[in-house]
Amino acid sequence: MDQAGPAAQPVGQEAPTLPTRRKGSIAVSLFWLSVGWLILALVATGFLLTDLYSRALDNSLSNTLQFHVESLTGALLETGDPTSADIALTDPRFGRPRSGWYWAIRDADGALYNLSNSMVGIDPPVLLGPADAMGRRSAIMDDAFGTSMRVVERTVTVAPERYQIVVTGNLSEILQLVDDFRGQTLIVLSAVGVMLAIMSAIVARFALRPIGRLSQAIEAVREGESVQVTGVYPREIAPVAEEVNELLRSNAQIIERARNQVGNLAHALKTPVAVLRNEAGANSGPLADVVLGETEKMSAMVSTYLERARLAARTSIVGKKADATAIMVRLTRVMRKIHPDVEIGFHRTHSSLPWFRGDEADLEEMAGNLLDNACKWSKGSVRVHLGSERNQGSTMLVICIDDDGPGLSEADAKKVLRRGVRLDEKTPGSGLGLDIVKELVDVYGGSLDLKKSDLGGLLVELRLPGARGSDAKKPVAA
Repeated sequence: MDQAGPAAQPVGQEAPTLPTRRKGSIAVSLFWLSVGWLILALVATGFLLTDLYSRALDNSLSNTLQFHVESLTGALLETGDPTSADIALTDPRFGRPRSGWYWAIRDADGALYNLSNSMVGIDPPVLLGPADAMGRRSAIMDDAFGTSMRVVERTVTVAPERYQIVVTGNLSEILQLVDDFRGQTLIVLSAVGVMLAIMSAIVARFALRPIGRLSQAIEAVREGESVQVTGVYPREIAPVAEEVNELLRSNAQIIERARNQVGNLAHALKTPVAVLRNEAGANSGPLADVVLGETEKMSAMVSTYLERARLAARTSIVGKKADATAIMVRLTRVMRKIHPDVEIGFHRTHSSLPWFRGDEADLEEMAGNLLDNACKWSKGSVRVHLGSERNQGSTMLVICIDDDGPGLSEADAKKVLRRGVRLDEKTPGSGLGLDIVKELVDVYGGSLDLKKSDLGGLLVELRLPGARGSDAKKPVAA
Protein backbone atom coordinates (compact mmCIF):
# COMPACT_ATOMS: atom_id res chain seq x y z
CA MET A 1 0.00 0.00 0.00
CA ASP A 2 1.20 3.50 -0.79
CA GLN A 3 0.38 7.05 0.24
CA ALA A 4 -0.16 10.27 -1.67
CA GLY A 5 0.86 13.82 -0.82
CA PRO A 6 -1.22 16.77 0.35
CA ALA A 7 -2.01 18.38 -2.99
CA ALA A 8 -3.34 15.25 -4.75
CA GLN A 9 -6.43 15.67 -6.86
CA PRO A 10 -9.65 13.77 -6.14
CA VAL A 11 -9.63 10.29 -7.61
CA GLY A 12 -12.56 8.40 -9.02
CA GLN A 13 -14.76 11.38 -9.77
CA GLU A 14 -17.20 11.03 -12.65
CA ALA A 15 -17.68 13.67 -15.28
CA PRO A 16 -19.91 16.45 -13.94
CA THR A 17 -23.56 16.17 -14.89
CA LEU A 18 -26.20 18.84 -15.01
CA PRO A 19 -28.39 18.63 -11.89
CA THR A 20 -32.10 17.96 -12.27
CA ARG A 21 -33.99 21.22 -11.95
CA ARG A 22 -37.09 21.33 -9.80
CA LYS A 23 -39.77 23.79 -10.76
CA GLY A 24 -42.39 24.29 -8.09
CA SER A 25 -45.01 21.80 -6.95
CA ILE A 26 -47.85 20.28 -8.96
CA ALA A 27 -50.16 20.46 -5.95
CA VAL A 28 -49.34 24.12 -5.34
CA SER A 29 -49.72 24.94 -9.03
CA LEU A 30 -53.08 23.18 -9.16
CA PHE A 31 -54.17 24.98 -6.01
CA TRP A 32 -53.30 28.44 -7.29
CA LEU A 33 -54.76 27.68 -10.71
CA SER A 34 -57.99 26.58 -9.03
CA VAL A 35 -57.98 29.63 -6.76
CA GLY A 36 -57.42 31.98 -9.68
CA TRP A 37 -60.18 30.40 -11.72
CA LEU A 38 -62.53 30.37 -8.71
CA ILE A 39 -61.91 34.07 -8.05
CA LEU A 40 -62.59 34.93 -11.68
CA ALA A 41 -65.67 32.70 -11.88
CA LEU A 42 -67.16 33.80 -8.56
CA VAL A 43 -66.60 37.51 -9.20
CA ALA A 44 -68.22 37.14 -12.62
CA THR A 45 -71.06 35.19 -11.00
CA GLY A 46 -71.50 37.89 -8.37
CA PHE A 47 -71.78 40.66 -10.94
CA LEU A 48 -74.06 38.54 -13.14
CA LEU A 49 -76.41 37.82 -10.23
CA THR A 50 -76.37 41.47 -9.23
CA ASP A 51 -77.22 42.53 -12.77
CA LEU A 52 -80.05 40.00 -12.95
CA TYR A 53 -81.36 41.15 -9.58
CA SER A 54 -81.15 44.80 -10.67
CA ARG A 55 -83.03 44.06 -13.86
CA ALA A 56 -85.67 42.12 -11.95
CA LEU A 57 -86.23 44.98 -9.48
CA ASP A 58 -86.35 47.57 -12.27
CA ASN A 59 -88.87 45.46 -14.20
CA SER A 60 -90.91 45.05 -11.05
CA LEU A 61 -90.85 48.82 -10.48
CA SER A 62 -91.86 49.48 -14.08
CA ASN A 63 -94.74 47.01 -13.81
CA THR A 64 -95.86 48.62 -10.55
CA LEU A 65 -95.81 52.08 -12.12
CA GLN A 66 -97.68 50.78 -15.15
CA PHE A 67 -100.31 49.35 -12.80
CA HIS A 68 -100.67 52.71 -11.02
CA VAL A 69 -100.96 54.52 -14.37
CA GLU A 70 -103.72 52.13 -15.41
CA SER A 71 -105.47 52.64 -12.07
CA LEU A 72 -105.40 56.44 -12.46
CA THR A 73 -106.50 56.12 -16.08
CA GLY A 74 -109.49 53.99 -15.05
CA ALA A 75 -110.49 56.43 -12.31
CA LEU A 76 -110.18 59.38 -14.72
CA LEU A 77 -112.31 57.69 -17.35
CA GLU A 78 -114.87 56.67 -14.73
CA THR A 79 -115.28 60.09 -13.19
CA GLY A 80 -114.62 62.13 -16.33
CA ASP A 81 -113.32 64.91 -14.09
CA PRO A 82 -109.53 65.14 -13.65
CA THR A 83 -109.98 67.21 -10.50
CA SER A 84 -112.23 64.66 -8.78
CA ALA A 85 -111.29 63.64 -5.25
CA ASP A 86 -112.15 60.06 -6.17
CA ILE A 87 -108.99 59.88 -8.29
CA ALA A 88 -106.35 58.57 -5.87
CA LEU A 89 -103.95 55.67 -5.17
CA THR A 90 -104.08 53.65 -1.99
CA ASP A 91 -100.29 53.13 -1.81
CA PRO A 92 -99.21 55.09 1.33
CA ARG A 93 -95.89 56.02 -0.28
CA PHE A 94 -97.72 58.54 -2.47
CA GLY A 95 -98.79 60.36 0.70
CA ARG A 96 -95.29 60.84 2.12
CA PRO A 97 -93.41 63.99 0.97
CA ARG A 98 -90.02 63.59 -0.71
CA SER A 99 -90.63 59.85 -1.05
CA GLY A 100 -89.88 59.74 -4.77
CA TRP A 101 -93.30 58.25 -5.32
CA TYR A 102 -95.44 60.86 -7.09
CA TRP A 103 -98.39 61.07 -9.48
CA ALA A 104 -100.02 63.95 -11.33
CA ILE A 105 -102.64 64.68 -14.00
CA ARG A 106 -102.07 67.60 -16.35
CA ASP A 107 -103.22 68.76 -19.74
CA ALA A 108 -101.19 69.16 -22.88
CA ASP A 109 -100.20 72.68 -21.88
CA GLY A 110 -98.81 71.52 -18.53
CA ALA A 111 -101.63 72.82 -16.32
CA LEU A 112 -102.04 70.60 -13.23
CA TYR A 113 -105.48 69.21 -12.44
CA ASN A 114 -104.70 66.69 -9.77
CA LEU A 115 -101.61 65.35 -7.91
CA SER A 116 -100.54 63.19 -4.97
CA ASN A 117 -99.92 64.59 -1.51
CA SER A 118 -96.26 63.60 -1.80
CA MET A 119 -95.84 65.97 -4.73
CA VAL A 120 -96.91 69.17 -3.00
CA GLY A 121 -94.40 71.90 -3.82
CA ILE A 122 -92.70 69.87 -6.55
CA ASP A 123 -93.08 70.35 -10.28
CA PRO A 124 -94.00 67.16 -12.11
CA PRO A 125 -91.30 65.81 -14.41
CA VAL A 126 -91.55 66.56 -18.11
CA LEU A 127 -90.76 63.70 -20.47
CA LEU A 128 -89.48 64.36 -23.96
CA GLY A 129 -89.30 62.06 -26.91
CA PRO A 130 -91.84 59.99 -28.84
CA ALA A 131 -94.44 57.81 -27.17
CA ASP A 132 -95.24 54.19 -28.05
CA ALA A 133 -98.43 52.94 -29.70
CA MET A 134 -100.27 53.08 -26.36
CA GLY A 135 -99.22 56.70 -25.80
CA ARG A 136 -96.75 55.81 -23.05
CA ARG A 137 -93.26 57.06 -22.34
CA SER A 138 -90.69 56.08 -19.71
CA ALA A 139 -87.47 57.65 -18.43
CA ILE A 140 -85.14 57.94 -15.43
CA MET A 141 -84.95 61.39 -13.82
CA ASP A 142 -84.04 63.06 -10.52
CA ASP A 143 -86.49 65.04 -8.39
CA ALA A 144 -85.75 68.34 -6.69
CA PHE A 145 -84.20 66.49 -3.72
CA GLY A 146 -81.79 64.46 -5.82
CA THR A 147 -83.76 61.23 -5.59
CA SER A 148 -83.48 59.08 -8.69
CA MET A 149 -86.90 58.11 -10.11
CA ARG A 150 -88.35 55.84 -12.74
CA VAL A 151 -91.00 57.95 -14.56
CA VAL A 152 -93.91 56.53 -16.58
CA GLU A 153 -96.29 58.82 -18.52
CA ARG A 154 -99.47 58.03 -20.49
CA THR A 155 -101.68 60.27 -22.58
CA VAL A 156 -105.43 59.78 -22.04
CA THR A 157 -108.23 61.41 -24.04
CA VAL A 158 -111.41 62.41 -22.25
CA ALA A 159 -113.38 64.23 -24.93
CA PRO A 160 -112.77 66.86 -25.80
CA GLU A 161 -109.53 67.16 -23.69
CA ARG A 162 -106.25 65.23 -23.67
CA TYR A 163 -104.57 64.60 -20.33
CA GLN A 164 -101.17 63.31 -19.31
CA ILE A 165 -100.95 60.96 -16.32
CA VAL A 166 -97.46 60.87 -14.78
CA VAL A 167 -96.42 58.34 -12.09
CA THR A 168 -92.91 58.04 -10.58
CA GLY A 169 -91.27 55.44 -8.38
CA ASN A 170 -88.20 55.74 -6.17
CA LEU A 171 -85.30 54.22 -8.15
CA SER A 172 -82.76 55.12 -5.47
CA GLU A 173 -84.34 52.52 -3.20
CA ILE A 174 -83.89 49.95 -5.94
CA LEU A 175 -80.24 50.92 -6.39
CA GLN A 176 -79.67 50.67 -2.65
CA LEU A 177 -81.21 47.20 -2.62
CA VAL A 178 -78.95 46.23 -5.50
CA ASP A 179 -75.87 47.49 -3.65
CA ASP A 180 -76.87 45.59 -0.52
CA PHE A 181 -77.50 42.47 -2.58
CA ARG A 182 -74.12 42.84 -4.29
CA GLY A 183 -72.30 43.08 -0.95
CA GLN A 184 -74.13 40.08 0.49
CA THR A 185 -73.56 38.11 -2.70
CA LEU A 186 -69.84 38.79 -2.64
CA ILE A 187 -69.65 37.73 1.01
CA VAL A 188 -71.52 34.50 0.33
CA LEU A 189 -69.54 33.77 -2.83
CA SER A 190 -66.28 34.50 -0.99
CA ALA A 191 -67.22 31.94 1.64
CA VAL A 192 -68.11 29.49 -1.11
CA GLY A 193 -64.79 30.26 -2.84
CA VAL A 194 -62.82 29.59 0.35
CA MET A 195 -64.61 26.25 0.81
CA LEU A 196 -64.01 25.34 -2.84
CA ALA A 197 -60.34 26.35 -2.57
CA ILE A 198 -59.94 24.14 0.50
CA MET A 199 -61.68 21.35 -1.35
CA SER A 200 -59.34 21.87 -4.34
CA ALA A 201 -56.31 21.67 -2.07
CA ILE A 202 -57.63 18.47 -0.49
CA VAL A 203 -58.46 16.97 -3.88
CA ALA A 204 -55.03 17.89 -5.26
CA ARG A 205 -53.35 16.39 -2.20
CA PHE A 206 -55.29 13.14 -2.44
CA ALA A 207 -54.97 13.00 -6.23
CA LEU A 208 -51.18 13.35 -6.04
CA ARG A 209 -50.71 10.80 -3.26
CA PRO A 210 -49.98 8.00 -5.78
CA ILE A 211 -47.15 10.12 -7.20
CA GLY A 212 -45.74 10.47 -3.70
CA ARG A 213 -45.96 6.70 -3.19
CA LEU A 214 -44.24 6.15 -6.54
CA SER A 215 -41.49 8.58 -5.54
CA GLN A 216 -41.00 6.73 -2.25
CA ALA A 217 -40.88 3.39 -4.07
CA ILE A 218 -38.24 4.68 -6.49
CA GLU A 219 -36.28 6.16 -3.59
CA ALA A 220 -36.44 2.79 -1.83
CA VAL A 221 -34.81 1.24 -4.91
CA ARG A 222 -32.16 3.95 -4.95
CA GLU A 223 -31.52 3.57 -1.21
CA GLY A 224 -31.06 -0.19 -1.57
CA GLU A 225 -34.25 -1.17 0.27
CA SER A 226 -35.87 -2.81 -2.76
CA VAL A 227 -34.79 -4.21 -6.10
CA GLN A 228 -37.82 -2.94 -8.02
CA VAL A 229 -40.72 -0.49 -7.76
CA THR A 230 -43.62 -2.12 -5.93
CA GLY A 231 -47.15 -1.02 -5.11
CA VAL A 232 -50.57 -0.51 -6.66
CA TYR A 233 -51.03 2.71 -8.65
CA PRO A 234 -53.85 4.34 -10.67
CA ARG A 235 -54.14 3.78 -14.40
CA GLU A 236 -52.43 7.10 -15.18
CA ILE A 237 -49.33 6.37 -13.05
CA ALA A 238 -49.03 2.58 -13.28
CA PRO A 239 -47.25 2.75 -16.70
CA VAL A 240 -44.52 4.92 -15.13
CA ALA A 241 -43.84 2.32 -12.44
CA GLU A 242 -43.83 -0.43 -15.07
CA GLU A 243 -41.39 1.52 -17.26
CA VAL A 244 -39.05 2.12 -14.30
CA ASN A 245 -39.03 -1.60 -13.49
CA GLU A 246 -38.44 -2.40 -17.15
CA LEU A 247 -35.56 0.09 -17.19
CA LEU A 248 -34.03 -1.52 -14.10
CA ARG A 249 -34.38 -4.98 -15.65
CA SER A 250 -32.90 -3.81 -18.95
CA ASN A 251 -30.03 -2.10 -17.17
CA ALA A 252 -29.23 -5.26 -15.25
CA GLN A 253 -29.28 -7.28 -18.46
CA ILE A 254 -26.99 -4.80 -20.23
CA ILE A 255 -24.52 -4.88 -17.35
CA GLU A 256 -24.59 -8.67 -17.24
CA ARG A 257 -24.03 -8.95 -20.98
CA ALA A 258 -21.17 -6.43 -20.86
CA ARG A 259 -19.57 -8.26 -17.97
CA ASN A 260 -19.86 -11.59 -19.76
CA GLN A 261 -18.44 -10.18 -22.98
CA VAL A 262 -15.48 -8.56 -21.24
CA GLY A 263 -14.90 -11.65 -19.19
CA ASN A 264 -15.09 -13.92 -22.21
CA LEU A 265 -12.72 -11.67 -24.14
CA ALA A 266 -10.26 -11.53 -21.25
CA HIS A 267 -10.32 -15.31 -20.77
CA ALA A 268 -10.03 -15.87 -24.51
CA LEU A 269 -6.91 -13.70 -24.64
CA LYS A 270 -5.23 -15.28 -21.66
CA THR A 271 -4.28 -18.49 -23.47
CA PRO A 272 -2.67 -16.92 -26.59
CA VAL A 273 -0.90 -14.35 -24.41
CA ALA A 274 0.45 -17.10 -22.20
CA VAL A 275 1.64 -19.03 -25.26
CA LEU A 276 3.43 -15.95 -26.63
CA ARG A 277 5.02 -15.26 -23.23
CA ASN A 278 6.25 -18.85 -22.88
CA GLU A 279 7.64 -18.95 -26.43
CA ALA A 280 9.40 -15.60 -25.96
CA GLY A 281 10.84 -16.77 -22.66
CA ALA A 282 12.18 -19.94 -24.26
CA ASN A 283 14.14 -17.94 -26.81
CA SER A 284 16.69 -15.17 -26.58
CA GLY A 285 17.40 -12.12 -28.62
CA PRO A 286 16.00 -8.61 -29.16
CA LEU A 287 12.77 -9.84 -30.76
CA ALA A 288 12.12 -12.27 -27.94
CA ASP A 289 12.70 -9.51 -25.37
CA VAL A 290 10.26 -7.19 -27.18
CA VAL A 291 7.62 -9.92 -27.44
CA LEU A 292 8.05 -10.84 -23.77
CA GLY A 293 7.71 -7.22 -22.67
CA GLU A 294 4.60 -6.60 -24.76
CA THR A 295 2.95 -9.84 -23.66
CA GLU A 296 3.49 -8.83 -20.03
CA LYS A 297 1.70 -5.55 -20.76
CA MET A 298 -1.10 -7.40 -22.54
CA SER A 299 -1.47 -9.79 -19.60
CA ALA A 300 -1.64 -6.88 -17.17
CA MET A 301 -4.26 -5.15 -19.29
CA VAL A 302 -6.34 -8.31 -19.56
CA SER A 303 -6.24 -8.72 -15.75
CA THR A 304 -7.10 -5.07 -15.25
CA TYR A 305 -10.16 -5.05 -17.46
CA LEU A 306 -11.34 -8.42 -16.19
CA GLU A 307 -11.17 -7.01 -12.65
CA ARG A 308 -13.01 -3.88 -13.74
CA ALA A 309 -15.76 -5.96 -15.32
CA ARG A 310 -16.08 -7.92 -12.11
CA LEU A 311 -16.28 -4.74 -10.00
CA ALA A 312 -18.75 -3.06 -12.36
CA ALA A 313 -21.05 -6.08 -12.29
CA ARG A 314 -20.92 -6.32 -8.51
CA THR A 315 -21.44 -2.66 -7.72
CA SER A 316 -24.20 -2.12 -10.28
CA ILE A 317 -26.64 -4.39 -8.46
CA VAL A 318 -29.58 -2.30 -7.25
CA GLY A 319 -30.91 -2.84 -3.77
CA LYS A 320 -27.73 -3.30 -1.70
CA LYS A 321 -26.61 -1.30 1.31
CA ALA A 322 -24.32 -1.83 4.28
CA ASP A 323 -23.97 -0.44 7.80
CA ALA A 324 -20.85 1.70 7.49
CA THR A 325 -20.55 2.27 11.25
CA ALA A 326 -20.56 -1.43 12.05
CA ILE A 327 -18.03 -2.14 9.28
CA MET A 328 -15.65 0.60 10.42
CA VAL A 329 -15.90 -0.56 14.05
CA ARG A 330 -15.08 -4.11 12.95
CA LEU A 331 -12.16 -2.98 10.77
CA THR A 332 -10.78 -0.85 13.59
CA ARG A 333 -10.77 -3.85 15.95
CA VAL A 334 -9.08 -6.06 13.35
CA MET A 335 -6.38 -3.46 12.61
CA ARG A 336 -5.68 -3.06 16.33
CA LYS A 337 -4.88 -6.76 16.47
CA ILE A 338 -2.81 -6.70 13.28
CA HIS A 339 -0.91 -3.53 14.33
CA PRO A 340 -0.74 -3.69 18.12
CA ASP A 341 1.91 -0.97 18.25
CA VAL A 342 -0.42 1.59 16.57
CA GLU A 343 -3.05 3.50 18.54
CA ILE A 344 -6.21 3.67 16.39
CA GLY A 345 -8.92 6.09 17.45
CA PHE A 346 -12.46 5.87 16.09
CA HIS A 347 -14.99 8.71 16.09
CA ARG A 348 -18.34 9.31 14.42
CA THR A 349 -20.30 12.56 14.23
CA HIS A 350 -23.62 11.09 15.45
CA SER A 351 -25.36 7.75 15.94
CA SER A 352 -27.74 8.05 12.96
CA LEU A 353 -25.19 8.14 10.16
CA PRO A 354 -26.23 7.00 6.67
CA TRP A 355 -25.37 3.54 5.45
CA PHE A 356 -23.23 2.76 2.45
CA ARG A 357 -25.27 2.29 -0.74
CA GLY A 358 -23.45 -0.73 -2.13
CA ASP A 359 -21.94 -4.10 -1.34
CA GLU A 360 -20.57 -4.65 2.17
CA ALA A 361 -17.48 -6.45 0.87
CA ASP A 362 -16.61 -3.47 -1.34
CA LEU A 363 -16.69 -1.05 1.58
CA GLU A 364 -14.55 -3.43 3.63
CA GLU A 365 -12.06 -3.66 0.77
CA MET A 366 -11.83 0.11 0.28
CA ALA A 367 -11.74 1.14 3.94
CA GLY A 368 -9.61 -1.85 4.94
CA ASN A 369 -6.92 -1.04 2.36
CA LEU A 370 -6.81 2.62 3.37
CA LEU A 371 -6.75 1.86 7.10
CA ASP A 372 -4.08 -0.81 6.69
CA ASN A 373 -2.02 1.62 4.62
CA ALA A 374 -2.28 4.27 7.35
CA CYS A 375 -1.20 1.79 10.05
CA LYS A 376 1.83 0.66 8.00
CA TRP A 377 3.09 4.20 7.47
CA SER A 378 2.16 5.76 10.81
CA LYS A 379 4.56 6.36 13.69
CA GLY A 380 2.05 5.09 16.20
CA SER A 381 -1.17 7.12 15.86
CA VAL A 382 -4.09 6.75 13.42
CA ARG A 383 -7.47 8.44 13.57
CA VAL A 384 -10.66 7.20 11.89
CA HIS A 385 -13.55 9.64 11.52
CA LEU A 386 -16.97 8.71 10.13
CA GLY A 387 -19.43 11.42 9.05
CA SER A 388 -21.76 12.56 6.30
CA GLU A 389 -22.42 15.56 4.09
CA ARG A 390 -24.94 16.78 1.52
CA ASN A 391 -23.78 17.01 -2.09
CA GLN A 392 -26.18 18.30 -4.78
CA GLY A 393 -29.25 17.03 -2.94
CA SER A 394 -27.82 13.57 -2.09
CA THR A 395 -26.25 12.26 1.11
CA MET A 396 -22.61 11.22 0.96
CA LEU A 397 -20.88 8.98 3.50
CA VAL A 398 -17.49 10.46 4.46
CA ILE A 399 -14.68 8.28 5.89
CA CYS A 400 -11.56 10.18 6.99
CA ILE A 401 -8.36 8.31 7.92
CA ASP A 402 -5.25 10.26 8.92
CA ASP A 403 -1.93 9.25 10.45
CA ASP A 404 1.23 10.77 11.84
CA GLY A 405 3.51 9.20 9.20
CA PRO A 406 6.06 10.96 7.01
CA GLY A 407 3.60 12.00 4.31
CA LEU A 408 4.50 12.48 0.66
CA SER A 409 5.46 15.28 -1.66
CA GLU A 410 3.17 16.40 -4.46
CA ALA A 411 5.27 14.58 -7.05
CA ASP A 412 5.23 11.33 -5.07
CA ALA A 413 1.49 11.71 -4.55
CA LYS A 414 0.94 11.75 -8.31
CA LYS A 415 3.15 8.71 -8.77
CA VAL A 416 1.46 6.65 -6.11
CA LEU A 417 -1.90 6.97 -7.87
CA ARG A 418 -0.62 4.96 -10.81
CA ARG A 419 -1.42 1.29 -10.95
CA GLY A 420 1.13 -0.90 -9.17
CA VAL A 421 3.49 1.96 -8.27
CA ARG A 422 5.26 1.67 -4.91
CA LEU A 423 7.54 4.35 -3.51
CA ASP A 424 9.15 2.15 -0.86
CA GLU A 425 9.95 -1.43 -1.83
CA LYS A 426 10.84 -2.25 1.79
CA THR A 427 7.26 -1.89 2.93
CA PRO A 428 5.24 -5.06 2.26
CA GLY A 429 2.63 -4.80 -0.47
CA SER A 430 2.11 -5.07 -4.21
CA GLY A 431 1.12 -1.50 -4.86
CA LEU A 432 -2.26 -2.65 -6.20
CA GLY A 433 -4.34 -1.95 -3.08
CA LEU A 434 -4.80 1.76 -3.73
CA ASP A 435 -5.59 1.04 -7.37
CA ILE A 436 -8.37 -1.35 -6.30
CA VAL A 437 -9.74 1.37 -4.05
CA LYS A 438 -9.68 3.83 -6.94
CA GLU A 439 -11.49 1.37 -9.19
CA LEU A 440 -14.23 0.81 -6.62
CA VAL A 441 -14.59 4.51 -5.86
CA ASP A 442 -14.92 5.25 -9.57
CA VAL A 443 -17.57 2.58 -10.05
CA TYR A 444 -19.64 3.85 -7.12
CA GLY A 445 -19.36 7.48 -8.25
CA GLY A 446 -17.53 8.60 -5.12
CA SER A 447 -14.28 10.48 -4.61
CA LEU A 448 -10.92 9.90 -2.95
CA ASP A 449 -9.03 12.97 -1.67
CA LEU A 450 -5.47 12.76 -0.33
CA LYS A 451 -4.48 15.72 1.84
CA LYS A 452 -2.08 16.81 4.56
CA SER A 453 -3.06 15.52 7.99
CA ASP A 454 -3.09 17.57 11.17
CA LEU A 455 -1.03 14.78 12.71
CA GLY A 456 1.73 15.45 10.18
CA GLY A 457 1.13 12.51 7.87
CA LEU A 458 -1.55 11.74 5.29
CA LEU A 459 -5.27 12.49 5.47
CA VAL A 460 -7.43 10.28 3.23
CA GLU A 461 -11.01 11.43 2.63
CA LEU A 462 -13.23 8.78 1.09
CA ARG A 463 -16.69 9.90 -0.07
CA LEU A 464 -19.25 7.30 -1.09
CA PRO A 465 -23.01 7.38 -1.80
CA GLY A 466 -25.11 7.04 1.34
CA ALA A 467 -28.40 5.27 1.98
CA ARG A 468 -31.03 5.45 4.68
CA GLY A 469 -30.04 3.44 7.72
CA SER A 470 -32.01 0.73 9.49
CA ASP A 471 -32.66 0.08 13.16
CA ALA A 472 -32.28 -3.64 12.61
CA LYS A 473 -28.52 -3.48 13.24
CA LYS A 474 -27.01 -1.56 16.13
CA PRO A 475 -23.30 -0.66 15.86
CA VAL A 476 -21.01 -1.74 18.65
CA ALA A 477 -18.67 0.78 20.24
CA ALA A 478 -15.14 0.64 18.91
